[in-house]
Amino acid sequence: MIVLVVGSGAREHALVRALRRDPGVNGVYVAPGNAGIALEARVCAVDPLDGDAVASLAESLGADLVVIGPEAPLVAGVADAVRARGIACFGPSADAARLEGSKAFAKEVMAAAGVPTARPAVCTTLAEVQAALDDLGAPYVVKDDGLAAGKGVVVTDDRVAAIDHARACLDAGSSVVVEEYLDGPEVSLFAVTDGVTVVPLRPAQDFKRVGDGDTGPNTGGMGAYSPLPWAPDDLVDETMRTVLQPTVDEMRRRGTPFAGLLYAGLALTSKGLRVVEFNARFGDPETQVVLARLDSSLFDLLLAAANGTLADLPPLQWSDDAAVCVVIAAEGYPESPVTGSVITGLAEADALEGVDVLHAGTQAEGEEIVASGGRVLSVVGRGHSLSAARAAAYAGVALIDLPGAHHRSDIAARVDAAASVE
Repeated sequence: MIVLVVGSGAREHALVRALRRDPGVNGVYVAPGNAGIALEARVCAVDPLDGDAVASLAESLGADLVVIGPEAPLVAGVADAVRARGIACFGPSADAARLEGSKAFAKEVMAAAGVPTARPAVCTTLAEVQAALDDLGAPYVVKDDGLAAGKGVVVTDDRVAAIDHARACLDAGSSVVVEEYLDGPEVSLFAVTDGVTVVPLRPAQDFKRVGDGDTGPNTGGMGAYSPLPWAPDDLVDETMRTVLQPTVDEMRRRGTPFAGLLYAGLALTSKGLRVVEFNARFGDPETQVVLARLDSSLFDLLLAAANGTLADLPPLQWSDDAAVCVVIAAEGYPESPVTGSVITGLAEADALEGVDVLHAGTQAEGEEIVASGGRVLSVVGRGHSLSAARAAAYAGVALIDLPGAHHRSDIAARVDAAASVE
């Protein structure tokens, strides 16, 4: 089987590695890929937002399945263009991808489906924003309605900062969603669906703030870990019953069935489980740790979702191992990432037992690999415990040198420390 993966980040690198492990897959292509992906799959120069170009590439490769990684191509309708050529595609239609493309639309669907979430106010003027801030109170949660690469949300006690963020969103032509603040820890739960059947994956937790102790601005994600030993035993079952299945059913009822990866960002609040947001694709960096624990065939899972046969798939098999991902970011990230710096130690880190070095913002310049983006690498450690997985991940990080780079030193540290006390 031939698979074309669309995207260029560490999420796509994780997908590639999982697909290459599958004995039923004999060819993996990636468009446009990155320097690390190019070492283990053929990369193709194509605009990932050009549906016709992606579909034509898939045709020329004889692809049996196209897997779309990032959100922007999904919102742009690339999956629709691929399916129009008769090629199986993992990823929702443009209409269904509005669950991520518009936070206001997602709130509308959640309300119709009875999904528990934060009380919202959709605002198109600064006066409406100010009234919503007065109504919902601090801490203030202000979100850009559209796609913002994980950085369109401000959570603050500073009313001026909240208004400034809202003004910037409105000035850019977007509406704004102001929400009530949700207390409690956050969890990411992915589910693969063919529009009818929903198959949950394993929960993970990511770290959005740039600095240790959850300090500094929001980023696209600085690390993640799985499993979550502190999570309620019935978390997956409750999320399936109250969030995932009702949302998929409501989308089908509207005539825009959602087939692909439905990502539920959850808050375990003092009032119960609440949805923070939906995404329409694999999350990054949570994908890196979730796929590290998947023993079943990823290809079979994604193809069944694309073909509408998930109900016939046997139950997924999972490793008992833990996985921890640490993101290495370029100097200046997230505000002004410095690019062009040479990265060394990659092969040595990737050769460590239990370590995968997954590339995100990298490109090749001659014999050297240089940073080309903000989040440069995801270093994933696996082990029989979270402590062992953390040790593996940070051992890999220690071998990599990127001038000016930074990473968080506390990914999964709190839960690891709690487990050590027990």
